[in-house]
This record gives sequence, structure tokens and C-alpha cells, in this order.
Amino acid sequence: MRGAALLAALLAPGVAAAELRTMRYVCERGVEVPVVYVPDAEPAAAVIGVEGGMYALEAEQAASGVRYGWPSDGSHYVWWTRGTEEAMLLWSDGETGEEVTLLAECRAG
Repeated sequence: MRGAALLAALLAPGVAAAELRTMRYVCERGVEVPVVYVPDAEPAAAVIGVEGGMYALEAEQAASGVRYGWPSDGSHYVWWTRGTEEAMLLWSDGETGEEVTLLAECRAG
């Protein structure tokens, strides 16, 4: 399920609350990041609210925790969680492959 299709599925009638897990994280500098996890999607997904927008990300392979990103070679946000209580937000540059930490030390609150 990609971007707009994922968001449409979340808003569709009949999507049970049990299928979604809503959390709010407080990161460094007091920045809040609301997240809706969709664990039953294939692949699992997360919709994050950041910098005035909502971004649908898909679970990616990670060495530890769960990493959500956009499945393309373009630049995109990466939301990386450790358990359900800790996370960080990164920006992945599609041209260089470098990742920059935007928000660290995000804690569920």
C-alpha cells in the first residue's frame, strides 16, 4: 500500500480502532510527533505528523527495532523505533544515501 492509498485506507469506514495504534512522542526541544501505527498492513506502516504534514511510511529491514521509511530511492523521512517507547526521526538523502538525525531522544508520552 503506498502513500495516498495507505492514508485513504486508514480513513475508510470499517477500519477498526484495534487495527490502529495511536501514540504521541515528545522529542528533544519539546517537539511532538504524533504517530499512527498500522501493524496489520502488509508491510506494517506508520503515519507520522511532522513539519506540518502527514507522511505514510512502510516498515523496512532494520538491524534492531522497527524502521519505517518510504520505499524509493528518493529523499524521505525515516522513523526508527526501539520498542514502543523510544524513537528518532531521520532524513534520508536519496542522492547521497546519507541519513541525518532531525529529532533524537523521542519518548512516548
